Amino acid sequence: MIPACSELVVLALGSNMGNRCSELQAGLEALAARRDILLQDVSGVWESTYVGPGDDQADYFNSCCTLITGLTPQRLLEAVKIIERGRGRADDAHMQPRLLDIDILLFGQRIVDDPDLKIPHPRLHERSFVLEPMNEIAPGMRVPDSGETVRALCEKIRGAEGSGWCRLTDDCLRIPGRG
Repeated sequence: MIPACSELVVLALGSNMGNRCSELQAGLEALAARRDILLQDVSGVWESTYVGPGDDQADYFNSCCTLITGLTPQRLLEAVKIIERGRGRADDAHMQPRLLDIDILLFGQRIVDDPDLKIPHPRLHERSFVLEPMNEIAPGMRVPDSGETVRALCEKIRGAEGSGWCRLTDDCLRIPGRG
């Protein structure tokens, strides 16, 4: 059950292994199956090249969703880690290819600076492949550390990273129970 003191949260979902769209959908279904999470909206799917250290990796499919929850940020982190592990992610898979990656981008207007959790997500401002899908579903949401809207951040970074990402024309994701 979702308590009245719930907060709006934005999550990023990514996959670069297997049937990437199916993996993102499985992540949404696992989130929707929880009684303490109410999915609100989901963006389209964006394809991007790998950004990070190490070897080249297959391209990622990325999406964002908004949800309402009464969970604390730490409890939500625990929940998404369980979902990731359920899709085959190892605990030491940071910056490695993976079937499903779920990141907490925003949690209401909270700023969290714990050793294992940073909100807003530390690289949110740098990544078009996160900002573009987020802009589809939460353009007016303010990012608490900068005070800027998602739309404004998206417009700032648009084009700065080159053409390493694009929106898929086929929207393969659906919020479970909504058709």
